[in-house]
Amino acid sequence: MAALCVEELLARAEQRAAEPHPSVAVEKELELEFDLGNLLALDRNVPPSMPRAAGAQRESRLRSLARDNTQLLVAQLWGLPAERAEGATGPLVAQLPEPSYRLPREKPLPRPRPPTRWEQFARLKGIRRRKRTSLVWDEAAKQWRRRWGYERAGGDPARDWLIEVPAGADPNEDQFAKRLREKREKVARNEFNRLRNIARGALPGRGLHPTGHQSRAELGRATQVARVSTASLGRFQPRLPKEPPAPPPRGGKKRHFEPLLGDLAAERSRQLELLRGLGSKKPPLDLTRAVNKQLREEDAQAAADKGKKRGQRGKRGRQRPGGGKGKKGGARRQQQRRPAGRKRS
Repeated sequence: MAALCVEELLARAEQRAAEPHPSVAVEKELELEFDLGNLLALDRNVPPSMPRAAGAQRESRLRSLARDNTQLLVAQLWGLPAERAEGATGPLVAQLPEPSYRLPREKPLPRPRPPTRWEQFARLKGIRRRKRTSLVWDEAAKQWRRRWGYERAGGDPARDWLIEVPAGADPNEDQFAKRLREKREKVARNEFNRLRNIARGALPGRGLHPTGHQSRAELGRATQVARVSTASLGRFQPRLPKEPPAPPPRGGKKRHFEPLLGDLAAERSRQLELLRGLGSKKPPLDLTRAVNKQLREEDAQAAADKGKKRGQRGKRGRQRPGGGKGKKGGARRQQQRRPAGRKRS
């Protein structure tokens, strides 16, 4: 594109300045209805006639109509009480009133989350959740500390240097190892309950019952569904104790596509081989091999039917012992039951 000279730019600027600006005073037959809370203006006036053929003229009239209605809406906004946001030099901010129109939602309301087992139990027993403070008084340290987390009140019981052996316990048992094992089991139990709650939400029709009477297969299926319900599809999800390995993903071998830009000689050879096969007079199907295969299948089917009928005839003979069967009749029956096949030479 050729560069514009300075004279052309000045001429365009003078022409733009000479054009008359539209007036801020807009007259309408029917006044517009405004909802300043939603920045909405409703125009009840009949729109001007616009020809369908003239696209440029139609676009110009629509722009003019939109400009006039926007001008009226802006005039209404300037009539609202306003104040400076950041002192005397800050922007002017208007206080919008409450909206009078309820605009429809773009998306449907989200489905309510199914209650967990604890929520169902709390509702049944009338237990209400009370808000607890984040700081508690630590008698050992004589100061306020966090209720949970790092440097919480009371300290971490797993770091105690001395543990009292409970009454009736084995004195030779390692209480430190027992406490660590119980902590791991509690963490695993909480993780299992969390995955089970996710599975109940993912499978509303096949979720777990609040009582927990499920078979091992149902628990395994729900755990597997809950595992892949995370954002990473279960890739970084730790496994539970004694949890079997995940089954391999279903599906066959993935299709391999040749690159679009690569060896042109190999691509040319493949195309020539395809054209050579299309132009060949030799049929791509080996008729002799296909016929032989069909004949072998018919022979195998006939032999199977013959063996099956012989077994049935033997069972009938054992059920009626002593019944005389002549060779003639038996040969005739055998000849009648022989399947119809091709004539062999």
